Amino acid sequence: MATPLLTDLRRQWKEAKITVICQTPIDSVLQNHPDINSIYAFKRPKSWLNKFHHYEVIDFLQKGQYDLGLLLTNSFSSAWWFLKGKVQNRLGFADGFRSLLLNKAIPFPKNKEFQHQVITYKTLLGPLAIPVSSTPPQLYVSTQELQEAHHFLHRCGIDLQKNILVGINPGAAYGSAKCWPPERFNKLTKKLLENPNVFVIYFGDSNGVSVVNQICQDLPNRAINLAGRTSIRELIALLKCCSIFLTNDSGPMHIAAALGVRLLALFGSTNEIKTGPYPQGLVIHKHVECSPCYKRVCPIDFRCMTKIKVEEVYEQLERLVKENSC
Repeated sequence: MATPLLTDLRRQWKEAKITVICQTPIDSVLQNHPDINSIYAFKRPKSWLNKFHHYEVIDFLQKGQYDLGLLLTNSFSSAWWFLKGKVQNRLGFADGFRSLLLNKAIPFPKNKEFQHQVITYKTLLGPLAIPVSSTPPQLYVSTQELQEAHHFLHRCGIDLQKNILVGINPGAAYGSAKCWPPERFNKLTKKLLENPNVFVIYFGDSNGVSVVNQICQDLPNRAINLAGRTSIRELIALLKCCSIFLTNDSGPMHIAAALGVRLLALFGSTNEIKTGPYPQGLVIHKHVECSPCYKRVCPIDFRCMTKIKVEEVYEQLERLVKENSC
């Protein structure tokens, strides 16, 4: 969701050296992005009291001699890194004592719960007098990565010129409150595969393997289980090949949106206005009285997701297929 800000920075300062500091595996997601000169990636330490971790980042910043630092996160530690790393101009959102570590602390927009995170990030460009564009999030796949994805799909018997390839992501790293029930994914997939022209690929990280195995255990071989079997870059290339994509509110949802893949996102505990697929994508959200609660695990009856019926999801996917064939 930060890539539109990077694009606007590059348009304003064509010769600037733009470095992104991020946790792994976000560095893999941003690979090949033309507006980024370099990426410094770090693994989140078990404890933020890990002095060695902080000194590594600070040393990197000091050696880089950066003129400007934009803080998209709200953490105290990132502002402290920029201060100790001698970043000359430190710009970020005002949030308690960390504001004292910034040269310019920007108040959060009053309506930030009712605007997309992409727009919220771009408010940081205001003090820099940089024009804000309508550029959507964008990610990039190399020719080689795409060729390897095509070869893999061909080995699976999939002809992208003839077949409809439906990608499905049934997980969400944040917690189970974001996830549509596994048995409904199973039922939906059986319905999709009634069309002999359809293939389905299930994606998921290593933590989602058991859930995807449960979903796929009695599905025909045109349902391919790739949970825990792809790298981030392989995931991105395969998503690019999908005709349509079904997902919970998750990282792969944002990746697919940034690749321009037609998608349907299922929302329950979170707010699609703030973190939905941007700039477009179909969303089903029942807006029950307790949603959005932002909880990791539902403490009651999971009504926000159980109210989403298989038939409704199937109808919306059919709509996307028809749009994709136009």
